[in-house]
Amino acid sequence: MILENERAAVCEYARRLTADGLVVGTSGNVSARSGELVAVTPTGVDYADLTPADIPVVDLEGKLADGALKPTSELPMHLAVYTRAKDPESAPVNAVVHTHSVHATAVSTLVTEVPPIHYMLAAIGPTARVAPYATYGTTELADAMLQALDARRGCLLANHGTITYGDSLPSAYSRAQQLEWVCQVWLTARSAGTPKLLPAAEIEHVVEKLKGYGQR
Repeated sequence: MILENERAAVCEYARRLTADGLVVGTSGNVSARSGELVAVTPTGVDYADLTPADIPVVDLEGKLADGALKPTSELPMHLAVYTRAKDPESAPVNAVVHTHSVHATAVSTLVTEVPPIHYMLAAIGPTARVAPYATYGTTELADAMLQALDARRGCLLANHGTITYGDSLPSAYSRAQQLEWVCQVWLTARSAGTPKLLPAAEIEHVVEKLKGYGQR
């Protein structure tokens, strides 16, 4: 089976989206790339029922290479990330995660950038921008997303959700979780008063520190 490992990983992380409360129902989607091919969640299928064989495989132009099911309607966003996004450290872009997480979606209706409430915002970049609203599944949304992703590894999509990428599904998924958590912290603090924010220089400092984080 083409992209056997990637298809299995897409199934695993699609189910995690639901289990971790980052999506409801069949919303949100996940993809993993290997070379010129991308394994991506199908449209309108309950993630609990997915098997690796259910995962469509497409090329970088969106043409179906393997599988019987239709890819997610958000395929234009995924392919735009793989073909046009530039990782800030020139790392490979091998996975994309799109969520409809509650707190991040709420924040996307309030601001044009996620406020620097916590240094873990640096998991995305110096800031996390909010891409202007466009209808789901359109090239207009993909274009707006790419502008918000400039020198970033994720962004919010206004009145919609989030998108993050990485060199693997674990890294892309972790960024989606961190982005949701930072948004939750800000909304919680804002509901109680006026949050004290970190200066931009501190977030940029942590961006540099994170380059050496973990085991090397």
